[in-house]
Amino acid sequence: MRVGLFLVKHRSESSRVSADSLRTLVSRLAAIRASLVQSHSDFGERILGLHPAYRQSAANLIHYLSLRQHDIRSLQDELAALGLSSLGRAEAHVMWTVDAVLDALHHLAGLDKEALDPCEYPGFREGRSLLERHTEALLGAAPAHRGVRIMVTMPSEAADDYLLVRDLVSHGMNCMRINCAHDTAEDWRRIVEHLKRARRELSLPCRILMDLGGPKLRTGSLQPGPCVVVWHPRRDSYGRVTDPARIFLVPIGYKHTTQAGADAVLPVPGEWLAQVKAGERIHFKDARGKRRALEMMGSSRQGRWARSDQTAYVVPGTTLLRVDVAGDATRETLVGALPPRDGGILLRKGDFLMIARNPPVGNLSAAADSFELEQSPATIFCSLPEVFGSVQTGERIWFDDGKIGGIVRDIEGDALRVEITQVRPQGDRLQADKGINLPDTRITLPALTARDVEDLKFIVGNADLVGMSFVRHERDIHQLQSCLRDLDAEQMGIVLKIETRQAFERLPNLIFAAMRQHPIGVMIARGDLAVECGYERLAEVQEEILWICEAAHIPVIWATQVLESMTKRGQPSRAEITDAAMGERAECVMLNKGAHIVAAVSTLDDILRRMENHQSKKSARLRQLHLRAILEGSESQ
Repeated sequence: MRVGLFLVKHRSESSRVSADSLRTLVSRLAAIRASLVQSHSDFGERILGLHPAYRQSAANLIHYLSLRQHDIRSLQDELAALGLSSLGRAEAHVMWTVDAVLDALHHLAGLDKEALDPCEYPGFREGRSLLERHTEALLGAAPAHRGVRIMVTMPSEAADDYLLVRDLVSHGMNCMRINCAHDTAEDWRRIVEHLKRARRELSLPCRILMDLGGPKLRTGSLQPGPCVVVWHPRRDSYGRVTDPARIFLVPIGYKHTTQAGADAVLPVPGEWLAQVKAGERIHFKDARGKRRALEMMGSSRQGRWARSDQTAYVVPGTTLLRVDVAGDATRETLVGALPPRDGGILLRKGDFLMIARNPPVGNLSAAADSFELEQSPATIFCSLPEVFGSVQTGERIWFDDGKIGGIVRDIEGDALRVEITQVRPQGDRLQADKGINLPDTRITLPALTARDVEDLKFIVGNADLVGMSFVRHERDIHQLQSCLRDLDAEQMGIVLKIETRQAFERLPNLIFAAMRQHPIGVMIARGDLAVECGYERLAEVQEEILWICEAAHIPVIWATQVLESMTKRGQPSRAEITDAAMGERAECVMLNKGAHIVAAVSTLDDILRRMENHQSKKSARLRQLHLRAILEGSESQ
């Protein structure tokens, strides 16, 4: 009875909308439509110059951008009050939605439908179909159980660990990402071979994306620290060990200095290591003279695992004594050469840091004290001295993914004088090879370096897609397309990594430039974007990228720090689960490397499967809720 009364009241209120109000709505929406048609006409020749597969999509993008030149919030409220579409989910089929609402308004107002200026546009189903086709062309067919693909960044050890690659494919990886800024072509070749073998054995598809390194702005070399490895077991509040440290023993000559899941890597003679068995113990004195022991565990093809309940500091030449299961001491050996620990510049708020074009190795302390007596301010150089011609005083500068921030206070010859303004109260250490972001600086460097051009030769012969890092301008894309033509690889998919403020602000132009080739996609590189645009703007920025790409029917890769705690430590945070679920609005979600990456892939696969029943792009999907409904009249127990 109450439901019936509500519906009668609602119809009564709707019927009180005046004919004049309806005619006003018709006029407002017709004027908007006319602006969409005019924009289409203005860009007609440019659309004809694009790849045929993208011409309808480009027209729809023009319609969307034209629509968003208007503030239609009040119009949306009035349309929604009439039970009509508020145009809030029109991205994939803008003109079709506007025309459908105009038809409904004419009917409600009792007006004859006016002849509309002709304009080609995708319909409701066609808009969705175009996005699906472009996504499949770039990323391959969707897996049977979910529509969103999963991409995984390969760690260095994947070059020597086939089982890791196989496990990732079997647990749901649909696209492998190799970052050409790291490792060598020989490493990449072995990773690709592992994937091809896994695809054959599992009969599962998996595409390969290779990211070009690009002109990444990074800190230069610093004085190396001591050659020592340190491990610590995890303890509870009472000091009891809850999780022993994991140490990976490898033969001397093993080239990787890190290993997924390991707190430390120890190189030892291969002949000695081959004789070590599970259950045996390795005794030694660490660099402080503390007696320590390792308990040997299982082995892998690359080395053997051990664990320790004690903190230890190990240096090259440390004597290791093997004790068998019976407790008898056997052979000794020595720890091999260890890489130096990273040096670091200690920075506190108010310190000054000099960034030079090409100085000698950086000084180790910005704020000198009794323990770190160096000149102040400290000096470091950057990897791209070309940016010095673009930087202006007063502009912001960020280091290490936004952990340290400052302001360029002065330009002194070949150096920038930076005041540190953002840092933890206790200070932070700036390490070598850390990213530098200049969000206020208009950088004009080309996006392709000489190394990128060389790496492309490997990429076109081994990958399905190429990722373009630090793209800022259309000319960057034209340069990449030209290189691909020279290599007879125009069919290769291109992924534009949106990781700078300039790229975000020019996104529609970048998409149009890329649309000369098919297929293309966009990666939201949220780490750099957050630094460039401000963390407080990240949510807004990633939404706008999703909207624009949906209007262009371009697949989006949702990337950076997805399930990061899960990947690195094996346990996700609550916020990460919600963030991963948001990935359902993209066409692909990317996970970064970590010790627990296989488990993270399984978790993400589960989240995406579940969310597919609830969300499709911006639209909620209302399946039956599995809750005890009040309409059933049941009492709470």
